[in-house]
Amino acid sequence: MDQYSRYLLACESTVISGRTVQPILERCFKEYGLPERLRSDNGPPFAGPSVGGLSRLAIWLIQLGIVPERIKPGRPQQNGKHERMHRTLKDETASPPAATITAQQARFHEFRQLYNEDRGHESLGMKRPAEVYHRGTRRYTGKRVALEYPSPMKVRRVQQRGEIYWDSEPIFLTELLWKEEVGLDQISDHHWKIYYGPLSLAIVDTKSKRVLKTRRSMRRWERKFRKR
Repeated sequence: MDQYSRYLLACESTVISGRTVQPILERCFKEYGLPERLRSDNGPPFAGPSVGGLSRLAIWLIQLGIVPERIKPGRPQQNGKHERMHRTLKDETASPPAATITAQQARFHEFRQLYNEDRGHESLGMKRPAEVYHRGTRRYTGKRVALEYPSPMKVRRVQQRGEIYWDSEPIFLTELLWKEEVGLDQISDHHWKIYYGPLSLAIVDTKSKRVLKTRRSMRRWERKFRKR
């Protein structure tokens, strides 16, 4: 869904996985253009258990020049427009659900037509999303963009086992980034924030060769550092 206009780009009945979601996103990008950002929750396939919540889908998005933007865990109100649409979708098409996937998809198609073309939205001054929505200007080519890091950053290539090397010693990140380059931005004598493209992944302690992987541990360290 487009956040500004509420326009529903797609509404598909499918098993949720990177393998099924990526072709749907690709079809949307071809038809509507590439977004600057894609907001999601912290569940799969948009996020995963890897460092920085990386998933194969998130890596693909970054390689297309799209910034994965995740809400804070347990804060669905940060994606409130989308959550509101989900409630309406469930009430009107899946309470109870159709007997077959094909029948359920037919309901989704009908709902999308109604939601985009026929129904005015109070938040849009009673305009319909189709009246407000404008196609993106960035054309989808399927080609990856070059990930560049500012010159003060250190750049390391991720090895086959998921590690980078610092002072000839390995620091494990994730196998998902094998052959990819990450950037390290120094934030204290022995601490560096590590990025894959625009996405902050973790804080690396180059003295202990330890990675602070979770958002909570990163925030705890940053609060402690600011008090010094």
